[in-house]
Amino acid sequence: MAVNPIFRSPFTDLTATLLVHETNKCTPLEMRLMSCYEAYGLDRGADKCRDLAEDFSECCTNFKQVMRVEEMQKERERQYKAGERSKEERYAKTPVLDTY
Repeated sequence: MAVNPIFRSPFTDLTATLLVHETNKCTPLEMRLMSCYEAYGLDRGADKCRDLAEDFSECCTNFKQVMRVEEMQKERERQYKAGERSKEERYAKTPVLDTY
């Protein structure tokens, strides 16, 4: 979520770019989110731009992706313990080298 400084100074202007993802894969999402906040303001933008903010947060943290991988690992382990998978099939097979 965007935060405005209480007072502006040259120091706040210099440090404002520390939390910006300009050279990241999330740059387009950040730009759309900032445009949305600029259009609606921070107070109304918190409600109006919630979907963009959630997408941007997921892009930066990959939280849902990590949780999905953990759930797949738990399910694979459960299947192995229940005898539905053999020891060889317990983990996903690695692709052959030099394949795309």
